[in-house]
Formats: sequence, structure tokens, C-alpha cells
Amino acid sequence: MQSTIMTVDDSPSMRMLLKAALTDLGYKVLEAEDGVHALERLDGAEPDLLITDINMPRLDGFGLIERVREQDRLRNLPILVLTTESSDEKKQRARSAGATGWIVKPFHPDKLAAAIRRVLH
Repeated sequence: MQSTIMTVDDSPSMRMLLKAALTDLGYKVLEAEDGVHALERLDGAEPDLLITDINMPRLDGFGLIERVREQDRLRNLPILVLTTESSDEKKQRARSAGATGWIVKPFHPDKLAAAIRRVLH
């Protein structure tokens, strides 16, 4: 069965790159432009994985992760953070919020694929 991945990024070009890479890998892609939009889309969707940026308007990645973890049905949803941030402090904060893993932008499709396989299987 085809896995569905929701990508959350305020950059249209990054969403496009992600969608292209993930579609090539055989995944179905749902897109959201920030944390608020992602929560709205998650209302009727059950993706197998969430990939989110950190720095976004309205609701950032940390806030999104915390809000997702508060919902029973999404408590175990794997969440990968995809960001230009690479500081240990930010990684620790993402982990504390409930992130499953971390990928630094610009991402390499092979590394992205490996990270996804690690959290989905």
C-alpha cells in the first residue's frame, strides 16, 4: 500500500522539490504551507509521516509538533523536521516537542529516502 506523507513548508519551491522527490520515491504527498494549515489538513487526513520545516508564519514547526502530539490519533505519527537549522539546541527542542528525526536542508533525495525508511518501517 502506498504511504502518504504530509509536507509542511512555507516555501512553495521547497514544497515543490519535496513533492517531486517523494513522488519519485512512490509516496502520495499532501502539502501544507504552515502549521495552522497542516492542522486543518490533518483534520480529515491520516498521513503515515509528517515532514515539517521549523521557521514558518502563523504556527512554527515546534508548535505544530506539540499540537500534533496532543491528539490521541496522531500521537504516534512519525515526524521528521526538515530545516536549515542545525544547532543542537534546536534539535533538542524539536526532540522534546516530539520530533522523530531531523534532516538538514538542502536535502539529498537519497538521504531523505533513507530517513523516511527508518521512521516508516
